[in-house]
Amino acid sequence: MFIFDLFRSFLPLHNPIGFAAADFIEAAFLLLIAALLLAARSRAGRVACALAERPGWCMLVLGLLPIVLRLLLLPRFSIPSPNVSDDFSYLLGADTLLHLRLANPPHPFHSFFETFFVLQQPSYSSIFPLGQAFFLALGQALTGNAWTGVALTSGAFAALCYWMLRAWTAPRWALAGGMLAAIEFGPVNQWMNSFWGGAVSACAGCLVFGALARLRDSGRPRDAWLLGAGLALEMLTRPFEAVFLGLSVGAFLLARPNRRVFRTVLFALVPVCSALALTLLHNHAATGSWTTLPYVLSRYQYGVPTTFTTQPVPTPHRPLTAEQQLDYEVQSAVHGPGTDTLPAYFARWAGRIRFYRFFLLAPLYLALPFALPSLRHFRFAWAAATVMLFSLGTNFYPYFYSHYVAAIACLLILFALTGLDRLSRLTVRGQPVGQQAAALLLALAVAHFIFWYGLHLVASERVLNAMTQYETWDAINSGDPEGRLAIRRQLLKLSGNHLVFVHYSPRHDFQEWVHNGADIDRSRIVWARDLGTVENAKLIAYYGNRTVWLLEPDLHPPRLTAAGSQRNP
Repeated sequence: MFIFDLFRSFLPLHNPIGFAAADFIEAAFLLLIAALLLAARSRAGRVACALAERPGWCMLVLGLLPIVLRLLLLPRFSIPSPNVSDDFSYLLGADTLLHLRLANPPHPFHSFFETFFVLQQPSYSSIFPLGQAFFLALGQALTGNAWTGVALTSGAFAALCYWMLRAWTAPRWALAGGMLAAIEFGPVNQWMNSFWGGAVSACAGCLVFGALARLRDSGRPRDAWLLGAGLALEMLTRPFEAVFLGLSVGAFLLARPNRRVFRTVLFALVPVCSALALTLLHNHAATGSWTTLPYVLSRYQYGVPTTFTTQPVPTPHRPLTAEQQLDYEVQSAVHGPGTDTLPAYFARWAGRIRFYRFFLLAPLYLALPFALPSLRHFRFAWAAATVMLFSLGTNFYPYFYSHYVAAIACLLILFALTGLDRLSRLTVRGQPVGQQAAALLLALAVAHFIFWYGLHLVASERVLNAMTQYETWDAINSGDPEGRLAIRRQLLKLSGNHLVFVHYSPRHDFQEWVHNGADIDRSRIVWARDLGTVENAKLIAYYGNRTVWLLEPDLHPPRLTAAGSQRNP
């Protein structure tokens, strides 16, 4: 019967054993690539061991690796462009910082600019924290493209993952961990191909866990400052998860008190207090209250993002557009009508465990059981408890995305490497069989990346379309499926400034087109909601020198027509 199902699996995607032809093809290629890697491992191993003893060079090479690999894909996959509303909100935050502001004054015609995840009153600002926006602003300032900031943080994560692992394991395994971080969270990963973030919080985790391990041994003020820098970065990026990170640090320090370490930890308060002060300033600028986060004010005004599962569904306190109402209804449905129950909480948590597959390449899961004996040691038991704390803590939110728990990415890599290390020492009847097995698993992990990266690099469009439907956990921008880029290019080719009224069909869903920069009035293109002829006339009069357009994004392709070819007097 199994043989029959095996042959059936080569036909449709949905089949009794859950595998299809592409899986077997991939497996064959992986074994071939792994065999080649193993054949070349003696020379590569000598080079890696020599490099592993040079931390500075290792961090430089690892920091450049994901950036170079992604740049090599540019002829086929251009620099990522913003796609979802989260992207645009973070970019608004970045543009606001570039204008040397923490929030923008409300626009006098703000009803035309209502969109997702953006406050219109009492300020015009992104609802998200400043951490990700800062690096997007840095990228924009350096090269004129905010994605540069994404690329830099991806490289920084790979380098800092190696630095963190140096405090936990042998140099060669630390180098292997940095390489895994570079290839798994690099060129074809969602974190590097969107503006949502992930790598910034992952860098924060590397700083905290790397500095904490060094601090207990050295008691150096520098390590304490790096610990505080990691906590501060997480506070500015993921404030809710920063609570779990702080609790984890407190548990580590209090479990084995050390007066010298406690005195040194005071240096960590400098960056932490600075981040807290910046958060308070941002709150006040955006919401008018020192203690109200923009995220929380958005929840009060629009009912989204929704509340924790232990809280009732929020009630909006301002009129919603049709699109905002739909988003509110969807988020309310995901939340559920009531508050959490214990069985529902654990059922949701169990359903989310599979999403942690995002953090490790498949062959590495075979190494994880070999890491279990390390839990006898305090540091590893504490690291496992930290992973569990993040997992259980974030389960109070109805949604789950990988960047919510990005701070523990380096710990998950640590456990995979610890398993490989222990596996490599395994002997059977005095024979060191474990070393070959560990090398094979690591080679298979690298081969997995080479297979999919190679397809993106050289495969034809037909092969890519046929194969990438089987690809798991990767996400790379491809084309212009919504037609945004084509419309924008069309407008930028024309001289002068433009006012585009966006007219949605009654069946429009979440693809929001109304996204603007920090200084709306000085933008070449102003995107506005179509509020009807009478209301539109007021905005047209306000922008007296712009060419007026009507955009119908729900047509295929989206249609842009001049609302009168003449400029308005």
